[in-house]
Amino acid sequence: MVKLQEVEDEHFAQEQPGPKEDDADYIDTDSEISSEEESDDDDDETLEETVYERLVALKDMIPPKHRAKVSGAFNTTYNIVSSTLRFGGNAMWVLSTSAIMLGVPYALAVGEEQQMVEMEKEMKAQQLASTGLSSGAVAGALEQPGQQKI
Repeated sequence: MVKLQEVEDEHFAQEQPGPKEDDADYIDTDSEISSEEESDDDDDETLEETVYERLVALKDMIPPKHRAKVSGAFNTTYNIVSSTLRFGGNAMWVLSTSAIMLGVPYALAVGEEQQMVEMEKEMKAQQLASTGLSSGAVAGALEQPGQQKI
């Protein structure tokens, strides 16, 4: 037969720090007994606590099961966002370098083509001007002073 014996934990037997059973902690806000010094002391105690200490206290308040769920959700979200941004950066790099490697030579070729078209137009204009001047001079010389041009 099994004999059960209750073992008391020393941690629970010790007196825990907390509010003291004293009337000095009770402050009546309606009465004039409380002084400004007491309220200033209370404010200083709350200011001495750091953000890290508050987070550690919150950690103790949340059960481990819920902490594990929150941590898992945060890690999953972080991994998804991280991989998405990494893929987006790589895609932007590929697209921008491809555009530069293909776009710059194309832009130069288009510019050269436009320059050639302009030069051809200028040459045609010069040829027409030179042929117009030479044919106009010959036609004017052949014309008699009393005749009209048609």
